[in-house]
Amino acid sequence: MKPIRLLSGFFTVGFWTLASRILGFAREILLTAYIGPGPVMDAFVAAFRLPNLFRRFFAEGAFNAAFVPMFSKRLEGGEDAHGLAQEAFSLLGAVVLGLVALGMIFMPVLVWATAAGFAGDGRFDMAVGYGRIVFPYILFMSLAALFSGILNATGRFAAAAAAPVLLNVFACGAMIAGAIVGGAVIDWLVWVIPVAGIAQLALVWVAAERAGFRLRPGLPRVTPRMRHLVRVAVPAALAMGVTQVNLVVGQLVASRTETAVSWLFAADRLYQLPLGVVGIAVGIVLLPDLSRRLRVGDETGARDALSRAGEFTLLLTLPSTAAFLAVPLPLVSVLFERGATGPEDSAAIAVAVAIYGVGLPAFVLQKLLQPLYFAREDTVSPFRYAVVAMAINAGLAFGLYPLVGWLAPAIAASTAGWAMVVLLALGARGMGEAARFDARFRTRSLRIALASALMGLCLWAVVRAAPAVFGLPGWRYAALLGLIALGAAVYFALGQMLGAFRLSEMRRALRRG
Repeated sequence: MKPIRLLSGFFTVGFWTLASRILGFAREILLTAYIGPGPVMDAFVAAFRLPNLFRRFFAEGAFNAAFVPMFSKRLEGGEDAHGLAQEAFSLLGAVVLGLVALGMIFMPVLVWATAAGFAGDGRFDMAVGYGRIVFPYILFMSLAALFSGILNATGRFAAAAAAPVLLNVFACGAMIAGAIVGGAVIDWLVWVIPVAGIAQLALVWVAAERAGFRLRPGLPRVTPRMRHLVRVAVPAALAMGVTQVNLVVGQLVASRTETAVSWLFAADRLYQLPLGVVGIAVGIVLLPDLSRRLRVGDETGARDALSRAGEFTLLLTLPSTAAFLAVPLPLVSVLFERGATGPEDSAAIAVAVAIYGVGLPAFVLQKLLQPLYFAREDTVSPFRYAVVAMAINAGLAFGLYPLVGWLAPAIAASTAGWAMVVLLALGARGMGEAARFDARFRTRSLRIALASALMGLCLWAVVRAAPAVFGLPGWRYAALLGLIALGAAVYFALGQMLGAFRLSEMRRALRRG
């Protein structure tokens, strides 16, 4: 077996995901500056969430959870992996094309189902109009997910990880062009989204062909392999899409308060940075590696892969959590407060960021634990856990709304995230040695947590000593960069001193990769 180089893969995917998230921040900065929290941004967020919701089910969610382990095992065993990919390509394309047609027809129903609070005001019609323009994006992204799965299973991570960068490049360019030309910026933004989807699909399609997998559209065939794929994929749709479903529930509750959808969206974008860089990188790289190791009975190698992935997860996630809890307002005000976004918006978004920060480790740990199930083609267990987590989320979101208002969805999402982690961990106890973290992970995880907590206290003390500097025009950007640099220096110095990690180990692993 030619092993997938885990740490090298983590950093490859992490680098491109970080680039995408940074450009995503630029996109949200332009969105909040040119449009700002309010009815138009509320309508856009609700519309754009629809293709993203279904993308989690049909692309990164159900499809990848079912397809990647099957494809990886056949690729390793020389069992016609190309034929499986072609059949899956034809079936997925036909199903998603039908979904797009239904979505375009029944868009008012979808908007009502996901943002019922819009009914009766102008946000509803705007969301329906925007939704019909952006919904075809799901077709291009679902097919792109197939090619990305092929590339990831063969250890070629760069093209698939780089593709999402194109969406943010196109979106930023469109909004800037709209502002310069003088048209409605929102119109430029919604029309460029499907164009960006075509570009993303083209990138990974060409990369897959260069890797030796030449796929072409064809009539779908329901073969035994495809029936098995569907049986695995259906429960995975909910298991992998639980975060998106929780966001929709939150949107339903938040839509009762004008501007709340925009505030939660901005907060979601901020915590999605570490979630994307770490969680997505771990999930993408770990799943095919575990699948291939389990096929050949390499329990020790699988345990080592899980444990090293766990260290990488906590290494970057826990300091992010500490920063979100210690200094959310400086982060939000510097990143978003300009143009149509004012101090009251920043204060509201900062509170939501701190609440989401509590749940951030849970959202990332889910990405670490779910591959244990998917590598064994077990999607039923995560499905059951997801049902429980969603029930907790919905109960808290609706139940807490009369008490805490629009913050209820954030509290509910973080609580449900931790419930899902507990269920996944308990369910993995019967999977044997491959599903148990080793002693090194247990020791280092505690030291990483301590280093992160001390870093958070340091940042809190600095901001408390000079809070006004983060609001000074011309200085606040430098102040934020200085705060980030200080936090990184303190964290890595403490981590080295406490033995939480060894930078020399990372350098050696990357050189081997």
